[in-house]
Parts: sequence; structure tokens; C-alpha cells
Amino acid sequence: MRALCWHGKGDIRCDTVPDPRIEEPLDAIVKVTTCAICGSDLHLMDGYNPAMAKGDVLGHEFMGEIVEVGKGVKDLKVGDRVVVPFTITCGKCEQCLKGNFSVCENSNRNAHLASKVWGYPTAGLFGYSHVTGGYAGGQAEYVRVPFADTTAVKVPKSGLTDEQVLFLGDIFPTGWQAAVHCDIEKTDVVAVWGCGPVALFCIKSAFMLGAHTVIAIDRVPERLAMARELGAVTIDFEQESVVERLNELTGGRGPDKCIDAVGLEAHAGGSADAIMDKAKAALMLETDRAHVFREAIIACRPGGIVSVPGVYGGLADKIPLGAMMNKGLTIRTGQTHVRRFALDLLKRIEEGQIDPSFVITHRMSLEQGPEAYRMFRDKHDGCVKVVLRP
Repeated sequence: MRALCWHGKGDIRCDTVPDPRIEEPLDAIVKVTTCAICGSDLHLMDGYNPAMAKGDVLGHEFMGEIVEVGKGVKDLKVGDRVVVPFTITCGKCEQCLKGNFSVCENSNRNAHLASKVWGYPTAGLFGYSHVTGGYAGGQAEYVRVPFADTTAVKVPKSGLTDEQVLFLGDIFPTGWQAAVHCDIEKTDVVAVWGCGPVALFCIKSAFMLGAHTVIAIDRVPERLAMARELGAVTIDFEQESVVERLNELTGGRGPDKCIDAVGLEAHAGGSADAIMDKAKAALMLETDRAHVFREAIIACRPGGIVSVPGVYGGLADKIPLGAMMNKGLTIRTGQTHVRRFALDLLKRIEEGQIDPSFVITHRMSLEQGPEAYRMFRDKHDGCVKVVLRP
């Protein structure tokens, strides 16, 4: 089959690789009908995850049709249409039973590696390095789905297009969880750093949950325009001071809730901490460029919440712990517990509350994947979100 594979920093290729096969009784094989490139895939492309190996199949946003099931699969059958969350979940461990699916205790087959990096293993993830299990990803013609009954989400065969339901596997629930973590009240001003796909779903979700005002921060004109279309007030961080503008917009109090939807590759330009981050990363003295997380802590009003859906993977310096502690901030983080929200969000799509396909700007073939990666990373041609057809 054809699949997008990692061959080193900046080197993504469309290769011919062996077809997946059933390895365990709870496995299913999915024929991929639509997949996408996620912003966190760019962290792999840019070389920020040292646990990648040459030839690893990428991708964790995908959906399709089940073409084979293991003998232990009970709830799914050949022909079912499914969206596959990026988190692989056993459904039976203590964390899964609590709904904490992204920290499933049984699905990461390289748990010892994750424990060395983070102190404790997380769930296995599709296409996201050997520290999260080394599972082949979904930017491919076929995918093996472990623990299929409790990982895959069945979706209607008709009535909704792939593009309307594809993002139930990651970015829609990720934006939703980030907003849910904010405990939004009807008077709240919510600031969202970033206007990429996850951030756009943070904005939309904040409004759906009743936020009074949402302020969106970015520098890319096309992304800022999409945020305004959703009803957000926008700040171009290259044109004005983010903290000063946030204070102006909130009467000097700061936003009630702040969402860091950027993560470890913040692209702040001339700020002192951003320059320091780039220098330390080049010298391998730290891994993550945490400018946005720092700025959100500084900007948030006392007693507020900072929610972090943006991916961080390693270490960062100069986190303003004094501001965080003395202002009494609550910090809420985590990979997304997709299955906790997926069925509710599917119902909202069916009811017409949201059409998630609004984020899509480019549609390309799987063979065009390497070009799509570069376009998405470099933000060429107004690219905000790419979907691929195998």
C-alpha cells in the first residue's frame, strides 16, 4: 500500500509499504477514505521528537471503512464506517473507566520509553513516534486499529460527509476539551493563542459553551480572518503587544480564561524569551519554545484558568511560576480524551450546530502528501488545513 513516511527532519515521502494485518484478536483493519495533516505532525516533521525511526508511517487523523476484524472484536463488523481517534484505548483499565482515555494504561506497547521521558506512560497514539507505542499512522491506504471496539467510533454511513466527521478523531474534540477545561461562564472573556485548526475549534467551542467574548491571537492573515468569521476579536502579535492589547480589551483585568493552542513551536519573533528559546533549542539546552504558555500565564486575570491543548514534549525554562502561584491560576492540560466527547459532538454535527469542515482550505491526494506537509508548515497559499484522499 501507499503511505506517508518519515525519513528524517523535513523529509516526508510517499512510500510503498507492507499492508497491515491482524496481529491481535481485538484488532481491525480500516481502509482509509479520508485523512488529514495535523499541526502536531509538523513537530515530527521538524525533528522535535527523537523517538522517530526512518520509515515510520505518519498520521493520526483518519477515518474509513472496516475491511477485516479480529476474532475478539464484538461491536464492529466489516463494512462499518468509523472515525478513529488518535488515542488507542483498551476501555478496561482504571484510567479508561474514568474517561481518561489519553492515559490508557494498556495501549502503549513502549510504555517503558514513555516512562523514561514523562515519568509515567501515556496511551498509545497512532503515527506519533515510538515513545507512544510505535504504531503505524493513518496517512495511508490501510491501518491496523488495536482495541478496535473501544478505540474506533462508528459514524453514520449516509447523511454526513467524511469532511464533516473526520475531525471527530482529533482537532474538534481537542478544541472542545480545551474550552471545557475553562469552565466557561456567560460573562467570560476567553483569549486563544493561535488561529490554526485546533485554535479555531477552541474559538468555536468557547462560543458554543457560552463565552461572552473570544479574543484570538496570531500573525497569519488568513487564519486571523477565519477567527473573525467565527466572531472573535483578533490580535496580530507582530503588530502590537499582546498583553497590552488584552488589558485594553478587558479594562485592565486580563482575560478570564486563556487557551494555549500553539504548544512547543511558538513563532514569536523579537521577544527576549523567544530569542532565548531559539538559542537554547539550537544548543540542545531545552526542547520546547514556551513563549505562548508564559504569555498566557502573565496575561490571565487572577483566579483564572489557563488551558493548554497545544502539544509540549520536553523541557522549557523561565516559566513564570511566581505569577501562576500568586495569581491563583488553575492550569489544565492533557492530550485529548477523544471518546469522552466524540458521541456528543457527533450529535451536535447531526443537529447542525457546527459543520467542522469549515477549517479545510486544501484537498489533495495522498501522493501529494509531501508537498502538502511543506505547504502547511510554511503556510503557503493560505493553507490552514489539508485533507488527503488515499
